Amino acid sequence: MTDNKLLPPHGGFRKLRSFQCAQGVYDGTVIFCNRFIDKKSRTHDQMVQAARSGVQNIAEGSLASATSKKTELKLTSVARASLGELLLDFEDYLRQNKLRRWDKSSPEALEVRGRFRSDQSDKSDRSDGSDGADMLELYRFSELTAEVLANTLICLINQASYLLWRQMKTLEEQFLTNGGFTERMYNARKNSRNQK
Repeated sequence: MTDNKLLPPHGGFRKLRSFQCAQGVYDGTVIFCNRFIDKKSRTHDQMVQAARSGVQNIAEGSLASATSKKTELKLTSVARASLGELLLDFEDYLRQNKLRRWDKSSPEALEVRGRFRSDQSDKSDRSDGSDGADMLELYRFSELTAEVLANTLICLINQASYLLWRQMKTLEEQFLTNGGFTERMYNARKNSRNQK
């Protein structure tokens, strides 16, 4: 273990690009559902809850990380799964309404992906220090057609999912390098005894 701190830095989820992207997906999903899905339908509630789950589980996992990498990893995985469920809902909407789904290499998809591109050199999935422009302003969700908004959100979901997968791989590496909370407690107690 390279660090003698029992409780490592934790929280900080607002600086994660995965959180920022998932929050944009949540905001966009609420707008999409309020505009294009019957508010009384079960689909409306399920889509909003799946988007919310993506955001909330990232935050909860980050806050739990000081004492449980297992919990952080599990909740990060739940966030990714929730966004995967939401992805299918948007794909279904486009298919059922006979709307065009953008190919991942289409000019429209490339433009959206370019606006929230991850820095490949950043292995921790931490924010790149940009001002984190508000997604609602960046994409003008309330002005887009159903087809464009659904496709934009599909791009953002895929980006968030990629970032969460990278985050999970980083968490795995951190666990293998530093161990878990129980191991840190044991080592801290052992070091304390050795110093007496």
